[in-house]
Amino acid sequence: MKAVTAIVSGRVQGVWFRAWTKEQAGELGLSGWVRNRRDGTVEALLCGDTASVDRMLVLLKEGPPLAKVFAVDCQVWAGDIPDDFTQIATL
Repeated sequence: MKAVTAIVSGRVQGVWFRAWTKEQAGELGLSGWVRNRRDGTVEALLCGDTASVDRMLVLLKEGPPLAKVFAVDCQVWAGDIPDDFTQIATL
């Protein structure tokens, strides 16, 4: 099991990034959440088997068609692990 938070910067708000992330995470069987941040970035908690989390991190670097990702910064997550993957309120 691997759990990380990822902060995605670039043109990532207003381009369906959160919905796309939720869809991709669901296909990979991940749990966690995704949200916009007031600084213009998107933050995601990704929890699941190592290969699936690593694949999702690669996908985040590409993003959906309208996005332009500049960076994905990750940190290990030590908090509670959600049961499913959801969009949560802006931080």
